[in-house]
Amino acid sequence: MNGPRWLRFNMKALHDIASIAYGGALAACLVINQVADRASPADFAAARQVFAAIAQYLLVPSMAVVVVSGLIALAATQAYKDAGWAWVKALLGLSVFGATLLVVASGQKQAQLVAAVADPAVLDSLLRSERNTLWLLIVVSVVNVVLAVWRPKLMVKVR
Repeated sequence: MNGPRWLRFNMKALHDIASIAYGGALAACLVINQVADRASPADFAAARQVFAAIAQYLLVPSMAVVVVSGLIALAATQAYKDAGWAWVKALLGLSVFGATLLVVASGQKQAQLVAAVADPAVLDSLLRSERNTLWLLIVVSVVNVVLAVWRPKLMVKVR
């Protein structure tokens, strides 16, 4: 396998593997957000620590690998340079990365969430906001997968 072909192949494989890890991390964070026991402050704090660890050690690194490998694959593949769907996917990927950092920030604000256990209305509001962000990330990630599979004819002339 020659250099450019090897690079494209490995970047696509890395992109796919990191995307799977990213999706799994999003799902895990969503489950923790939904099922964390709010009645027990100690259990809730432990669940939020797990959420923060997943966000910090799996969600952000896998998203970074997805974005970087996707951009390298875009640059290394001539056909992608003129494909509008690939550019839309790249822009969505960058916006997802920014939103992922918001999730990590909310995961690191666990002290605020744990303190809010005393006020169920505030806690529900904070968790709902976090949950909405997670769902938005999942939807945009699915759109990115659909774009990669469907590859609509959105042509861009880049020269």
